[in-house]
Amino acid sequence: MIASRDNRWLKRFRAALSGERGDDGVVGVEGARMVEAALGSKLPIEALLVSESGARHLPRIAHVLAPEVPVLRTSDKLFAGVADTRTPQGLAVLVRPRQASVEDLLSGGTALVVALVGVQDPGNVGTIVRAAEALGATGAATCAADGIGSADPFAPKALRASAGSALRLPIAHAISTSVLLAQLRVLRIKVFAAVAGGDGRDSKTGAALDGAPPSFPSWGVNWKVQAAILIGNEGSGLPAEVVRAADARVYIPQAASNVPVGLESLNAGMAASVLLYEAMRQRGGAPRPQDS
Repeated sequence: MIASRDNRWLKRFRAALSGERGDDGVVGVEGARMVEAALGSKLPIEALLVSESGARHLPRIAHVLAPEVPVLRTSDKLFAGVADTRTPQGLAVLVRPRQASVEDLLSGGTALVVALVGVQDPGNVGTIVRAAEALGATGAATCAADGIGSADPFAPKALRASAGSALRLPIAHAISTSVLLAQLRVLRIKVFAAVAGGDGRDSKTGAALDGAPPSFPSWGVNWKVQAAILIGNEGSGLPAEVVRAADARVYIPQAASNVPVGLESLNAGMAASVLLYEAMRQRGGAPRPQDS
């Protein structure tokens, strides 16, 4: 029973649940659903922290709680002092996510990788990772673009948005975009750059993009091959040099708007989900319309 806010374990939980990652890469996961996902992920678990009221959730996680995991107990008041949420459920774990290699992202069948290039919003990052797992992707990568890095998929908000998918799906975090593209090309993975439209213009300047690869609507791509989808920054999209390095551009056609200022494009999370769903549909993972 931990009764002091200065306890070393509480300090460790407080830092991890606030998004601070130590040299060992350990992250904090909070809430009954997320703790259950972490314990069931087979990742290394340092400790489980349970408050007085949080003890009611122990039966839910009993089937995934290994006997060697230390179970620490504390008061509701002290737990609230380390929690990252406004209404904590009284359960948290310290877990060490795996850092996947590019090769890890390609295992498990016909490769389908989603690469987040400068996606800054943690909610979008978590949504994309969640969609990637649900729609059959074999892995994800987070990269920087023009000096803009992607949000950490293991940070608290991104983890919650992924509903635990970040703890199960292989993720290569903070990998160089150029290194990723080079490895994908060596491994003969088709690279598709997600763009806002099919007119071949630079997403930042609006100028014609010389040397752009061919452009196809989402359903015009053969997703049955080994493929990688590049999703760009929420505001500026993919850098021109990254688009040029792709084998093809892919866009999501939208309904015509009859108002002067309409919707410009889908956000990063929605666009990735649509493209991943089309890939799954072509690969036979979705029911035919008459069966649904």
